[in-house]
Amino acid sequence: MDMDRNYKEEFLDIYRNNINREGSDKLLEYLLSPQSDFFKAPASCRYHSAFEGGLVLHSVNVYHCLKDYLKRPRVQSEYKINPSDETIAIVALLHDLCKINFYKTDYRNAKNDEGVWEKVPYYTIDDRLPYGHGEKSVYIISGFMRLTREEAFAIRYHMGFSGIEEKNTIGRVFEQFPLAFALCTADMEASYFLENK
Repeated sequence: MDMDRNYKEEFLDIYRNNINREGSDKLLEYLLSPQSDFFKAPASCRYHSAFEGGLVLHSVNVYHCLKDYLKRPRVQSEYKINPSDETIAIVALLHDLCKINFYKTDYRNAKNDEGVWEKVPYYTIDDRLPYGHGEKSVYIISGFMRLTREEAFAIRYHMGFSGIEEKNTIGRVFEQFPLAFALCTADMEASYFLENK
């Protein structure tokens, strides 16, 4: 994880160069507005990218992992997964919009290196729109622009078998919408290998 990279600028560059769908400009305007903490939010409370700016870093990492996965010859020839550049950018960059305004900073007491108690910040969940995870991202995006069925299913089921969904449903989704499996794989690669250090 390269903390010197400007992930916000990279996100904006990928978004503006690939996503041109009607309403995408309004969605980006919202992400950049004071009503959204997307570019400052962590990606989790204490697991992967649990720091300010972690959500945008995670989104960019998922984009690159998904692009790499989709380059595999087997993925293209046998699995027939060959989405447009716009679809790749949409599902990867926007899959976790459910985490906008989702975390808040709180404080707890902890001993510092000298053994003295002090208040230290940590992230906690403050879910003011409890609409699930992937489905909440689809809901937010759909308020600005239309998603294809494949994009909606990929975003909705990007947690794969690690979510709370019925396991048989996930298998059927992956069979019908292989992009959902590809996004799930990219999300797990980014979370567990690139960011869980």
